Amino acid sequence: MELRVLNYFVAVAQEGNMTRAAKKLLISQPALSRQIADLEAELGVKLFSRKSRRLTLTPAGQYLLEQAQEILELTAKTKRNIEKDSFVSGDLTIVAGESSGMQRVIDVISDIIKEHPSVKIHLLSGDYSYAERKLNNGTVDFAVIIGDVPLRNYASLTLPEKDTWGILLPNDDPLAKKTAIRPADLKGRTLLNSQQAQKMHLFQNWLGNYYDTVNFIGSYNLNFNGTLMVKNHAALMLTLDKLADTSKKAGITFRKVQPALHQAIRVVWKREVNLSPVAELFLKLLQESIFE
Repeated sequence: MELRVLNYFVAVAQEGNMTRAAKKLLISQPALSRQIADLEAELGVKLFSRKSRRLTLTPAGQYLLEQAQEILELTAKTKRNIEKDSFVSGDLTIVAGESSGMQRVIDVISDIIKEHPSVKIHLLSGDYSYAERKLNNGTVDFAVIIGDVPLRNYASLTLPEKDTWGILLPNDDPLAKKTAIRPADLKGRTLLNSQQAQKMHLFQNWLGNYYDTVNFIGSYNLNFNGTLMVKNHAALMLTLDKLADTSKKAGITFRKVQPALHQAIRVVWKREVNLSPVAELFLKLLQESIFE
């Protein structure tokens, strides 16, 4: 599969029409159709269902689209990093979960772009499974991981900051009067859980015998969307500190859980991979910010 042909395939998949894709690619429609047909013959599968005037992806086509986009993204990133004349240039891509520890990472990135304005920064949001996939296929340089997760095949740097778990609730909720919330306080309450905490069984262990007395109505992966549920008095929310606006006008407040639950924050990258100059600089400055 040549990169050129993968680019043709992605264009057809995005346009859903061979003629429009040919115009976008500045090639003839018969030539493009022949390239796609040759690709299907090479792979031994149908990539498109041809219905009426619209081309739709088959399951095999959908899988190839996801892989092709990442292959082309990695190729473009590698090309940019190699072609730059200056030593510190190119792209720096970081995937991260929502965490107060990101402030240190952002501070380092800010210093880099001030000194090296040609550097391009790409920040992606996602949980551990998403970050792991992006690290493994080489489309990100670093991942910021919250919590105790397996880090096989990765090098890591632990940040001094720790994330603290707690409950987000409306200001007028009776529990808002407490300085900390214990498992017994949540008996009979309706809660929204973090997808990350849910996968780690974090609060199942913390609640202990009270787990079955709590009504978990669902989960979230974007903190902002979950806060809307809290503001509507639809549920309380298990979340990390400092991620939500808890100013007086926001109408919501955060209370730590007791016994306390803290999570380590680590920056990870693949072992035995040659980092680009800008990635090397990021790691150096991050280490200096920790150990200075």
